Amino acid sequence: MNINKKVAVVTGGASGLGRAATELLINSGATVVIFDMNVSAGEQAVSELGASSCHFMQLDVSNGPDVEAAFATILANLGRVDICVNCAGIGIAAKTVDREGQPHDLDLYRKVIEVNLIGTFNVSRCAAAAMAKNEPDEKTERGVIVNTASIAAFDGQMGQVAYAATKGGIVGMTLPMARDLSKQGIRVNTIAPGVMATPLMLAAPQNVQDGIVANIPFPQRLGAPSEFGQLVVHITENSYLNGETIRLDGGVRMQPR
Repeated sequence: MNINKKVAVVTGGASGLGRAATELLINSGATVVIFDMNVSAGEQAVSELGASSCHFMQLDVSNGPDVEAAFATILANLGRVDICVNCAGIGIAAKTVDREGQPHDLDLYRKVIEVNLIGTFNVSRCAAAAMAKNEPDEKTERGVIVNTASIAAFDGQMGQVAYAATKGGIVGMTLPMARDLSKQGIRVNTIAPGVMATPLMLAAPQNVQDGIVANIPFPQRLGAPSEFGQLVVHITENSYLNGETIRLDGGVRMQPR
């Protein structure tokens, strides 16, 4: 798909990997609508990237009616949705049974599922319905959805049982969603990032960062958010990529802890 003059939705687009995807899509000529809970970061993104090409909506991606209303607003104001990138997510660290013998907090587990997995599906279903209204382009495409999983979907560490479950769910729905939407000309792919240089990771102590980097075969460093954004752009532009999950991790395979 040619990104120029297309309309994209990026969840979690005010910071981290989502912000990088937003910037690169705008650089390729797209207009981007950011869905994010962080108002100050969203407004800053609009200020820095330009109000003509970047818009912000505060939104809980797990709320069905609110997401449906948001897409209705986008269609009314911008006329179309061509690209959807799902980056919104939360992470926790908790074992199935803790050191005191207490079971994992079920409400906390449920919250991670709601935001990461249900939120991704919620936005994807609404994006797909909007994309289905588009006229197909010269390659018969109507839209592209890029979801964000994690290498934790495959190499989940101790304490990642909730997070890994959500990311495994995103990987698991990639192919069936792509098959569901094939007749509408909508492609669905997933990126599974490794350890990326997001603000959260960069806030960790240097010795923690160094220990993580030591296990990465090559290049032996944290992944750059811009590299995630570059892959989003490539997936969008490469019309033969469909139903696939791509690891972006420097070849690392995470150890149990």
